[in-house]
Amino acid sequence: MQSSDRAGLLYALAGFCTLSIGDAIIKGMAGAWPAPAMAATRYTVGTALLAVLLARKEGLGALRLPRDRLQWLRGVAISCSAIGMFLAVWIMPLAEATTIAFTQPIITAVLATIFLRERARTSTWIATAVAFGGVIIVLRPSFDTAGWGVLFPLMGATGMAVTIIANRKVTGRASIMAMQYYMSVTAMLFLLVATLAMHVAGPDNFQVTAPDWTIVARCAFIGLSATLAQWLIFMGTVKAGAGTVAPMTYGQLLMATTLGWTFFGDKPDVTALLGAAIIIGAGLYLWYEGRVRTDPAIPQPD
Repeated sequence: MQSSDRAGLLYALAGFCTLSIGDAIIKGMAGAWPAPAMAATRYTVGTALLAVLLARKEGLGALRLPRDRLQWLRGVAISCSAIGMFLAVWIMPLAEATTIAFTQPIITAVLATIFLRERARTSTWIATAVAFGGVIIVLRPSFDTAGWGVLFPLMGATGMAVTIIANRKVTGRASIMAMQYYMSVTAMLFLLVATLAMHVAGPDNFQVTAPDWTIVARCAFIGLSATLAQWLIFMGTVKAGAGTVAPMTYGQLLMATTLGWTFFGDKPDVTALLGAAIIIGAGLYLWYEGRVRTDPAIPQPD
């Protein structure tokens, strides 16, 4: 392994683990403030940081709102993903919510077949079926206590998958930093509207009240940590390639399990571990098949 690959793996691992730190902080704020308001605060902070960086690099004109509808789709999709994961970690053990979120590569592969017209491979459908079985195993113990709320992590995974599909469609339409800014600012605007709408017409637990300053501070920290995590993952991808660093995403699950067990007493049981192993195995199988098919040293079938 070259030194650039090792550096890339460490960057990516640090980035994915940082994401779990943010999730743990979110879990510790369960019920303290509505999820849309927390997500809106998180993206407001991230947008402000990206706006400063983008303005310094490309000028104030780069801060205009995008006209491309796909850029707005990216913002809405990542917003739904954020709200889904906020609610998921509140009602489920952190490790289990994170495990279900790892269905995202499978969902992405299926959506790519449908919307990007990528060729459907047998490996995709095998991984999808296996991962779905793992999801059922993980969700069954939680369904008795959380009810249909166990679908929130699937909402988070689907939102992220739609974001990735939209990312592929808009590749090359702007600089990398501008693309990050567009997604963040559109997500912020959507979440602000959603927060107001739920405050006016939603249930009581979505009513927005003046929060304690510590809530705002923690939401701001989550925004900064998520921005740092995305930068670390990007650097890992630049140094080692997306295919090489992809398995590092499972470091997020290890960190989530450790944090959940340490701070919330969420000791994973055998059933959850079995389901996690199945989902991770399906994801690694799909990753491996993709690597084999794109390796120029390996003959490809016609």
